[in-house]
Amino acid sequence: MKGDGTQTTGPTGPAFEGRRWLFPSAVIHELDPDAVRPGRRPRRTARDWLVDFSCFLLAVGIGLLAADGLPDEHLPRGLALLDQWLGALACAAVWLRRRWPVGLAVALLPVGLLSATSGGACLIAVFALAVHRPFRYVAWIGGASLALQPLYYWLRPEPGLPYLVAVAFSLVITVAVISCGLLVRSKRQLMLSLRDRARRAETEARLRAEQAQRLAREAIAREMHDVLAHRLTLLSVHAGALEFRPDAPRDEVARAAGVIRESAHDALQDLREIIGVLRAGEPDENGRPQPTLAALDTLVAESREAGMKVTLAQQVTDPAAVPASVGRTAYRIAQECLTNARKHAPGTEVTVTVTGTPGDGLTVVVRNPAPDGEVPPVPGSGQGLIGLTERATLAGGRLEHGPTARGGFEVRAWLPWG
Repeated sequence: MKGDGTQTTGPTGPAFEGRRWLFPSAVIHELDPDAVRPGRRPRRTARDWLVDFSCFLLAVGIGLLAADGLPDEHLPRGLALLDQWLGALACAAVWLRRRWPVGLAVALLPVGLLSATSGGACLIAVFALAVHRPFRYVAWIGGASLALQPLYYWLRPEPGLPYLVAVAFSLVITVAVISCGLLVRSKRQLMLSLRDRARRAETEARLRAEQAQRLAREAIAREMHDVLAHRLTLLSVHAGALEFRPDAPRDEVARAAGVIRESAHDALQDLREIIGVLRAGEPDENGRPQPTLAALDTLVAESREAGMKVTLAQQVTDPAAVPASVGRTAYRIAQECLTNARKHAPGTEVTVTVTGTPGDGLTVVVRNPAPDGEVPPVPGSGQGLIGLTERATLAGGRLEHGPTARGGFEVRAWLPWG
């Protein structure tokens, strides 16, 4: 989390960055536990030092005010001196409120009963307890502190103030301090819970993307398997013809041998692609038949029959020479883009442009303007674009997508064509 409230993630998870001095060390330790050495307490930040010093000054100030009123109580000199020593020790113990909040609050319960100058330190100890520990500790220790208030003012009446008024005022102050401590703790817990929720959301989004990639790659592997099976079947047919016609003319034997050699080479290439997909191990769509670039006209015609406005511009020098795997990838990209345009920009005119030459590669660009009016949300989380990106990457190319300057949307893919 940076100073502006944004979060950053690294290879090992979210880290707390930015203006660390503005946050309590306990919060930083919860958000970034790796920043603290094992067995060591988190170091105080600049904010911690400022708050602790302010609490110490507040405890000393309240103690000095109480010390000024000690002569009005007409205590023996020894008890007055003991009261002040206990108050000084209690003020010094305020610096331990972060490390031992429970122990400090328990230790100051009897001290507060004996020493009027330790009143400020007792309030700060109860506040620290409410901030740093669960409510069950606050309930027991805070309840004990409230129960001792009437006894304290019965033993040491406040000069010039009725007993009930003094007790009520003290109870209200203690409850207010405890409430402030609980409020601070709840705000910290809320911030930590929001951080955890954001972390879980990022993890779930990453897992969904990984799952979509895995499913897409499996689908691509199935497509390639079908193509490979077709090539092997063709190879088997020609090999069988040679087996049953050993007396065939020489030119027919040579032609069949050439077909077998070419089919075996293509099958080997397809097998390498399947192995590459499975080794990469992740996502993109489904498909059973094996459409290629030649089927793009049919796809556009079907989209027009469905009511879409589609313009197809093919500027490929030799469409028949486009490799089957590249043409299949281009077809899938155009198919997914037309589907997305139909869902997210209904009624707009979609332009599909396919250009390329051998050696320069094949470029597929699909763009559509912004739809007229508001489009209701459509089920789907953009996994199709993740799959298209993965498909293009596996084919050795690249894919980019995003909004245009005029508010439309564009998908641009480049595929190698050797």
